[in-house]
Amino acid sequence: MATMIETKTEGTLLVISLSGRIDSSTAAEASERIRSVINANPGIPWVLDAEDLDYISSAGLRILLSLSKETPDRVCIRNVSPLVYDTLSMTGFTEILDVKKQLRSISVEGCPVIGSGAVGIVYRLDEDTIVKVYKIPDCLSMIETEQKRAKQAFVRGIPTAISYDIVRVGDKYGSVFEMVKAENCNDRIIRDPEHRDELIRLYVKLLKTVHNVEMPAGELPKSCDLYLGYLDAVAGYLPENTVVRIRQLLQSMPDSVHAVHGDFQMKNVMLSESEPLLIDMETLSVGDPVFDFAGLFVAYCAFNIADPTNSMDFFGIDKETSFEIYHKTLSLYLGDVSEAEVQKAEEKIEVLGFLRFLYLLTSLHLGKPEIYEFRMQYIRENLERLLEHVDQLCL
Repeated sequence: MATMIETKTEGTLLVISLSGRIDSSTAAEASERIRSVINANPGIPWVLDAEDLDYISSAGLRILLSLSKETPDRVCIRNVSPLVYDTLSMTGFTEILDVKKQLRSISVEGCPVIGSGAVGIVYRLDEDTIVKVYKIPDCLSMIETEQKRAKQAFVRGIPTAISYDIVRVGDKYGSVFEMVKAENCNDRIIRDPEHRDELIRLYVKLLKTVHNVEMPAGELPKSCDLYLGYLDAVAGYLPENTVVRIRQLLQSMPDSVHAVHGDFQMKNVMLSESEPLLIDMETLSVGDPVFDFAGLFVAYCAFNIADPTNSMDFFGIDKETSFEIYHKTLSLYLGDVSEAEVQKAEEKIEVLGFLRFLYLLTSLHLGKPEIYEFRMQYIRENLERLLEHVDQLCL
């Protein structure tokens, strides 16, 4: 059986798919075709996909060894079957290469949905486990980053759920967690509205716990750098003086090693036996707490601009409740401060919030097209107004 070589792209990644057998009779041709693909795409990161590779002999292993010597980065071969993995393991190639086993496939048919967001849907598989199925087809790197960030957070004392398995769910990928009797905080508020204030206090306590954690320098990206990236992406939609001023404010922020989740809205807080646990840790970074509140402002306030049904569609709560959650969370977090101080904090948050909102509208094309122009003008006008008063961004 001949070796088949096919290629595709996943974002910026070149995927070289192998199928059939790589043995003494097919190795030379397979080697030539793999190298021709790599040489035709200089500078583009690539990965070998072995989902349909049935067998690899010593001749095939020599190809992998040559590639590892020629490639500055560690060669990755993914979706490796148990049989091929055993061959790689016994010959020591799992130490030389980045070898990822073939993912098991599961079905979520008939499983109850316990959460849904912009990126994925969370299903309960059984009494002890849940799976987050990502809506984005090519998201393996996102899931792997989430696993890595969750482990980094966990060892530093942030209560988080750590995924112990990555699975295939049809043509999508999922991340499996052990989560006994879990319910997200958003759904708990809907189900138990009379305890809303108590849940918000629990939520704020978790928020402060995260922000008090110091991460090792250089281990995580800086929130400030992420927002400078947003600014670069949207610069063409804003007046030049607005871009310059926001850049000055971001660049003047002092460095911080305190943890920032990045998307702290209540769907990402799971209550397991009434203990709060954070999920979706791929957005973890370090910086000032203002960056987490900017994300909350976008989720609970900005998306309601010109679309008052947004909160009901996304969170299952009305616009008024959405605003209330945001404002109570901020007030409780700030503690015993004056209304003027709360207002100053809100202005800082809104500068960053509108920047992030603009990025989501223009780069990720979120939101309804028919209200796009109104929202764009609203953002520009409010940023101009806010920048007259805001002289620094830290809370």
